[in-house]
Amino acid sequence: MNTTALLTAVLITSLTGSVLTARAADDPDPRTVNRQQTQAEGFQRGRTAGVTLKNSSITLSGNGLGGKSDGYRMPRPCWREPMMTAEEMHRRKVTERRQDSSLPPGERGASDEEVQDAAGKLNEKGMWWGPAANWGDPAAEACYAGLAEPVWVPEGTTPPGGITFEQLLQLARAALTVPEPKVKLSPDAQSYVNLETWVWLEGAQAAPRSVTATLPGVMSATVTATPQGLEIKSGTTDDRATIAGDCGATGHPYEKGGEFRCGVRYLRASIDQARKVYTLTVTAVWNVTGGGTGGDAAALTYAPIRVSASRDVPVNEIQTIVSGRDG
Repeated sequence: MNTTALLTAVLITSLTGSVLTARAADDPDPRTVNRQQTQAEGFQRGRTAGVTLKNSSITLSGNGLGGKSDGYRMPRPCWREPMMTAEEMHRRKVTERRQDSSLPPGERGASDEEVQDAAGKLNEKGMWWGPAANWGDPAAEACYAGLAEPVWVPEGTTPPGGITFEQLLQLARAALTVPEPKVKLSPDAQSYVNLETWVWLEGAQAAPRSVTATLPGVMSATVTATPQGLEIKSGTTDDRATIAGDCGATGHPYEKGGEFRCGVRYLRASIDQARKVYTLTVTAVWNVTGGGTGGDAAALTYAPIRVSASRDVPVNEIQTIVSGRDG
């Protein structure tokens, strides 16, 4: 798959949430592709950098791309992965050797020894493995610099630093995002002392989110985030508010005559606060699990994803005047 095709595939996935196949129509066998210049992105703009793949044939897919990241980082954001067949490397070195005389001063193509070394692998079974990295990670550049040039790897073996299933899973986890909470309140514009303020999340916040990282023809890893519950902070002290915390995964929309289970009851007006409002914070908690196929695949559990959103809640007090007449 060429660079344009891979970029297009990942961009489409981020928009549609569809699952990519391991091979594209113009790539019938992933082992026959020169992937040295491949770059792709499973991106997260805003709070954190996302996953930017450099010199990699790994694809990212799933509906978990393009939400809000919690900033997860891979412990080691670089690796080696299959890059070229023996024939591809030999052709590349021969071409570089021919171009050597036309390169600017200080630059050189392949040496005779490199051409001969590549030719020596033509009758062997194996692949050339090259360095790759998640360039969206701040530690990627230093990690990548510590890897050697492409190395020949006999069939059925893995070189030092070769990508593992756990790293592939970590890559999917780094790309995983969830929706930013959109908090709904009832009453919405303002509340009143001792009035129940219902809290829930707007839209399809309860659907699981997943990201799959695939090394075509080798292995695939998927992480899935599932809503666990809501946590509410009233924005003030316990003597000024009480919290109903039976919220389930996404809270409970207001229902006339319904049981108040998720929200806040403010006990004092907010007029004496700095901005004359309370700042209510709602945190959505997502459980994260991972699994996959190929390599040394095994199920893993990650720390939950926690994403928060806040709403200003002005709380007024209804003044009641009781009047009467004696006699």
